[in-house]
Amino acid sequence: MAAPPGGAAGRALLGAVNSLLRQRRYRAALAVLKGFRNGAVYGAKIRAPHALVMTFLFKDGSLREKLKSIAQATYTHSRNLAYFVFTYKGLLALQSRLLGKKMPLHSFCAAFIGGWLVFGENNPINSQIIMYLLSRILFGLSRLAVEKGYVPQPKQDPFPLVAALLWGTVLWLFEYHRHTLQPSLQSSMTYLYDDSNVWHDISDFLIYNKRSTSK
Repeated sequence: MAAPPGGAAGRALLGAVNSLLRQRRYRAALAVLKGFRNGAVYGAKIRAPHALVMTFLFKDGSLREKLKSIAQATYTHSRNLAYFVFTYKGLLALQSRLLGKKMPLHSFCAAFIGGWLVFGENNPINSQIIMYLLSRILFGLSRLAVEKGYVPQPKQDPFPLVAALLWGTVLWLFEYHRHTLQPSLQSSMTYLYDDSNVWHDISDFLIYNKRSTSK
């Protein structure tokens, strides 16, 4: 039985696309496009569950409003990460093409420009991403300093001291300078440390966090 024309045309188109994807001269441009795709997918995977949990735990409003908030946060994170990866990989490819080789400074410059353009707006999503990066950068730079010999190898694991200092500092800020903390952290800590001081009966002591105001 002969294949339908549409099926033959579809296979021909698929073959042409696969042939294009295998050509080395387009590899840099195609890597930029796939970077955009991966950024969008990864951003959605990371943000959607986080927004879902935080919205239903700490935000008031109707179900529709909560779902809209989750969708908006997921879209913003996904879009920004896609734009950043696209910009970063595009600038890297451009620098490599113009200068003929890749240098460590190229990565910094490309990411610096991408960070300025994509993540420069001070909003809750970008703020969370920047804080996430900051903590990991500090850990990475600390390890690199030890590896390069700029800082002597600690005789004991410094992690317990770091943990103690961080928890001591964040609770001090929460108790006395709460406005300096990021809103979602304030919400989390309010739930843990303030709301646990208030109850009226067994219902809002064990079952619910707060007594229902509805009659």
